Amino acid sequence: MKKIEHIGIAVKDLKAANNLYSKLLNTAPYKMEEVDSENVNTSFFQIGESKIELLEGLEDGNITFYSQGNFTDLCKGPHIPNTSKIKAIKLLNIAGAYWRGDEKRNQLTRIYGVSFPKQKDLTKHLEMLEEAKKRDHRKLGKEMDLFHFREESPGSVFWHERGWALFQKLINYMRGRQDAAGYKEVNTPEILDRQLWEKSGHWEKYGENMYTSETPDEKVFAIKPMNCPGHIQVFNQGLKSYRDLPLRITEFGKVHRYEPSGALHGLLRVRAFTQDDAHIFCSEDQITSECLEVTNLILDIYKDLGFENVILKYADRPEVRVGEDKVWDKAEASLLKAVKESKLEYSINKGEGAFYGPKIEFVLRDAIGRDWQCGTLQVDLNLPGRLDASYVDKDGTKKVPVMLHRALFGSLERFIGILIENYAGKFPFWISPLQTMIIPISEEFNDYAVEVSKKIKSAGISSSVDLKNNNLNYKIRDHSLAKIPLLLICGKKEVDSNSVTIRRLDSNKQENMDIDQFLKTFSALNKASSN
Repeated sequence: MKKIEHIGIAVKDLKAANNLYSKLLNTAPYKMEEVDSENVNTSFFQIGESKIELLEGLEDGNITFYSQGNFTDLCKGPHIPNTSKIKAIKLLNIAGAYWRGDEKRNQLTRIYGVSFPKQKDLTKHLEMLEEAKKRDHRKLGKEMDLFHFREESPGSVFWHERGWALFQKLINYMRGRQDAAGYKEVNTPEILDRQLWEKSGHWEKYGENMYTSETPDEKVFAIKPMNCPGHIQVFNQGLKSYRDLPLRITEFGKVHRYEPSGALHGLLRVRAFTQDDAHIFCSEDQITSECLEVTNLILDIYKDLGFENVILKYADRPEVRVGEDKVWDKAEASLLKAVKESKLEYSINKGEGAFYGPKIEFVLRDAIGRDWQCGTLQVDLNLPGRLDASYVDKDGTKKVPVMLHRALFGSLERFIGILIENYAGKFPFWISPLQTMIIPISEEFNDYAVEVSKKIKSAGISSSVDLKNNNLNYKIRDHSLAKIPLLLICGKKEVDSNSVTIRRLDSNKQENMDIDQFLKTFSALNKASSN
């Protein structure tokens, strides 16, 4: 085969490349050929060492090649019959990617593109991508003064005052919901001895993604990538009886997991994040009822936060697993019953469960039709036994509890990123990080504005006063860009009538309201719909 020269390509070249690719679409069929790995001639691959490396790493047996015209490539397939089936195509972007994700290897150029069977489908998709750009949480996070990142701590969030206020509002909301549902909040150490991680199995499975440190006394510790082992240590303190079950333990635990720098993406992919983790210790007979309660709680909380279009993905036992089949039967039946009783759309991922138990993934669909996998519910038949958890059953014998892993947001950082993009920064009033900005029209009304702000804060509504020496229109533009729901303007009319003039986000209309009526009206809106 003729060697293909390496060429450079930039974003500005994509339009021309797109036109070229569209002209190359034809009815010439793809031809698939299977070749025994022992008979493959590696000299055939003159387009680069990467394909030879892939080829040499494949298992023995038949290897597939696809050809169209005079071009042949190593590919697992399958393929469409021919390229004439592609009716609409668009090259979107380019990015650098290290070969096999290894920063020490060569950097390749990745070209992103999409194709659809109909032009109208492509147009709809491109419109969605344009809308997604406007909603990018990194852009809005800067405009709204919520957070930033720095190279000194890649993948870790520097929360600003307003961003941290949003973070705390979500935690306080969750804390209230979990307390009402019978959860016990705990806090466990961020650094634990290597021996615990080895015993739990995490060292073997996640060791390369864990941050570790060796102390002067030659002990190795790891910063926790998850909260599970710590929660079992809490459970193990003191003798537990069947009367103590179910025991629901929850924690807003900070965890750290190494991610390649090229994989980091704002709040959506970080190295340090807070999990809204919960672990429910129960008997086998309680699996069904607990799974149903967890599922209903998760769906109710999503509804409060504006996500009513939720899809469930149920995954059952994999080939390699721990535990007896009869326990798996019960765990799977319990989870599937919870899925069915939710009345939501669901799919079954056969054999995709964890080695220690089946699971449900909760997928949210946002305002512009994108899907986000967030919550999980997993049945664990393995870890409690590995870490010596037990309880005394009715008959006086020691039993190993079943443990349900439950995360609703998953990562609070990631969920906030999703919230920002879902609402385009225009949050519901009750979770807005700063709900009101008081703007006096001139310096003589500053004292009144400060007094109004104090009254609003005393009612539990967040408020700030803009006393800067800028004109009114500038202040309105500035705070509207920051997506503050209510701008309250104060002048002589408002002072004389003990009122404020309200300008709502995305509205040019203004309304005057007595202070007492304002507090009554917006205090009622300052809570989730389920409260």
